[in-house]
Amino acid sequence: IEVRKADLPWMVEARAVFGLHEVRDNAKLRAWLKSDGKTLGDPKALPWCGDFVETAIKLGLPSEPFTGPVGENPYWARNWEKFGVPVRPTYGAIMAFVRDGGGHVGFAVGEDAECYHVLGGNQGNTVSVARLDKRRMTGCRWPSSVPLPAINLPKMSANAPKSVNEF
Repeated sequence: IEVRKADLPWMVEARAVFGLHEVRDNAKLRAWLKSDGKTLGDPKALPWCGDFVETAIKLGLPSEPFTGPVGENPYWARNWEKFGVPVRPTYGAIMAFVRDGGGHVGFAVGEDAECYHVLGGNQGNTVSVARLDKRRMTGCRWPSSVPLPAINLPKMSANAPKSVNEF
């Protein structure tokens, strides 16, 4: 996945580690997850999607406030439902999803008729883009320190299988 210079700062950070695998690239992934000053722990042992989003936001937007539930525990994916401000689905938005046993969180990069395409961590044990059913989305948020966007969510192909459990 290409890192674009004109991209949103948190998306530049997220794209920079695209493809890292929690086992094969464990040391590099752990170093990146720790680079914002704190981390959940070993990604091969723990669900790390929230840690991925937190790290990308903190590195890309160091002055962004982390308040409420996400300030208390950014590692619990469903806490991101209250982050920043609500926004319509748009490129770079933080999307929270429900899944069996908990939730999932990542960044919107596109959509097709049934699914959002989400750049996230702990998707097939890697930093990847996954298709998540639109009906599973529980929140779509935008950093409060960044003006609300006018960035459309790109239309994408529905050729990849749907992700059903991002653990």
